[in-house]
Amino acid sequence: MFPISAALLDAMVLSLVAREETYGYKITQDMQTAAKVSESTLYPVLRRLQKNGALVTFDRAYMGRNRRYYRITELGETMLSQYRIDWENHKQQVDSVLLENAAGKEIAQ
Repeated sequence: MFPISAALLDAMVLSLVAREETYGYKITQDMQTAAKVSESTLYPVLRRLQKNGALVTFDRAYMGRNRRYYRITELGETMLSQYRIDWENHKQQVDSVLLENAAGKEIAQ
């Protein structure tokens, strides 16, 4: 329903990879719980984060093939921490408008 910005995609991918070393298809599947994101959208995000030094890749054999895995770097952890702070601030600002009725009372969630 609401568009997802590139920064929010980056933050979400970093958060998923911070949980565990994982591969692209699984990241796409995990993202589906929060947003409709296709592999064709996700792979450029992964490449950008790798190019920026937030992620590193390595290959691991799986059923006779190599599967590319992603691991978060120290820089990626730092970026994720800042994204989490920025998200919390953004969420509070939106909530202050969206979740208040005309009388200034917070709407129960």
